Amino acid sequence: MMTRLTPLALALLLTGCSVGPDYLRPANWLPTAFSTSAPLPEKTNPAVEARWWTLFADATLNDLVDQALQHNADLRTAIARVEQADAAAREAGAAFFPAIDAQAGGSNSKLSTRTATWSANSPDILRTRSAALVTSYELDVWGRVRRSNEAARANLLASRYGRDAIRLSVAGLVSSTYLNLRALDARLLLTQESLRSREESARLVKAQVDAGQVSPLDQYQADGALAALQAQLAELRRDRALAEHQLALLTGNPQLTIATGDLRQMPLPPQPPSGLPADLIDSRPDIRQAEQQLIAANANIGVAKAGYYPRFTLTGSLGSESKTLSDLFGAGASTWSAGLGLLMPILDFGRTTARVDQAKAVNEQSLIAWQNALQTAYKEVRDALVRLREDGEAETAQKVRVDNAQQALAIANRRYEAGYSGYLDVLEAQRTSNDALQAMIVSRQARLGAAVDLFKALGGGWRDEAGDSAATPAREKSLSPS
Repeated sequence: MMTRLTPLALALLLTGCSVGPDYLRPANWLPTAFSTSAPLPEKTNPAVEARWWTLFADATLNDLVDQALQHNADLRTAIARVEQADAAAREAGAAFFPAIDAQAGGSNSKLSTRTATWSANSPDILRTRSAALVTSYELDVWGRVRRSNEAARANLLASRYGRDAIRLSVAGLVSSTYLNLRALDARLLLTQESLRSREESARLVKAQVDAGQVSPLDQYQADGALAALQAQLAELRRDRALAEHQLALLTGNPQLTIATGDLRQMPLPPQPPSGLPADLIDSRPDIRQAEQQLIAANANIGVAKAGYYPRFTLTGSLGSESKTLSDLFGAGASTWSAGLGLLMPILDFGRTTARVDQAKAVNEQSLIAWQNALQTAYKEVRDALVRLREDGEAETAQKVRVDNAQQALAIANRRYEAGYSGYLDVLEAQRTSNDALQAMIVSRQARLGAAVDLFKALGGGWRDEAGDSAATPAREKSLSPS
């Protein structure tokens, strides 16, 4: 009896082995912070704020992002991929348990009278009825099943992080498009104000031409400038409609309409603290996705290496067999069997080695992809920080430009009314003022857009250890001129 149990006991003792390398997280060689300025105080521990778009304090933006996170087609597809990966992981996990199948059958057969086993007492028809439960279970001696399950779990997590990466991308795209739409709203308002002013100027010039006070050239110039502004207004209305259509597609709401707003009334972008820690990018879903893919690739090396070793399989059945169906479950009809099988590779002409080499190559690719994702994320954060700083400086300069352009326009109007200069000076001053106002709106949009890019690059906003937002937006006085 002990001799019979020895192979089974040996196999059970070996089930703790797992071939292939255990995953060790590669060293992160990136700098500890994104800035050379003073580090954060020790009590400050920034963490990611998932709903970072709420820091812009805009109810319409919040509603649009929420709609997109529910109805966006790309995100719904990613959710379906997560469900697929979850099912694959459950399938891999089921290999830890034996599969039990029901088996039933019946046969009628006529025996040959010409065989050596036939006798006069042999029945003419041999009838057999059987029913049994059968099972087959692979003993995970070398960890092939465990490594397969490890890879499946990592792939499941990777698909979840992939979904989160798409969620972050969708939220960023909705936010950027919304900021563009609000910038167009503000430019439309400015253009409409400039248009009313030029219409009034054109009427005054026409009255002066009719009275013979100025040359008809002034009227042609005034009418041409008015037409140019009308064309600009039409282009802005077109771009605004297209931005609205893009938001409709992103939110999965074809009939979406957005009331007119003004970018100038939105709060300034939150300012990141000094010495922002670089390990914040570890929370980015694409970084986590790349690492889980690396974990899966590492586990698959073990799956491939298990091909070098024998497979042990337990088989068994429990059932009944009889001549007639009525006696199938009667006394004496029961049957059972149990066995231990071994499948040992002897010669495969390098097939297993090739599979191991493939798995190692995929693992190397996954490692490079993870490292590249880290470098890309670090670069994107640095780019966003530079843009946030420099776009803020540019906006400040644009405000000075607007103030000077409006002062010059006022002087040009007074000089023309007094007859000291021609109408061409007024037109040039009007054009300069309009360009400055438009550029100031573009600068504000770029500054807000840089904040969106920073949030995306970090995988979210930042909060201190107390849970208070370290990125609370602050409103600034209107960009519109006084």
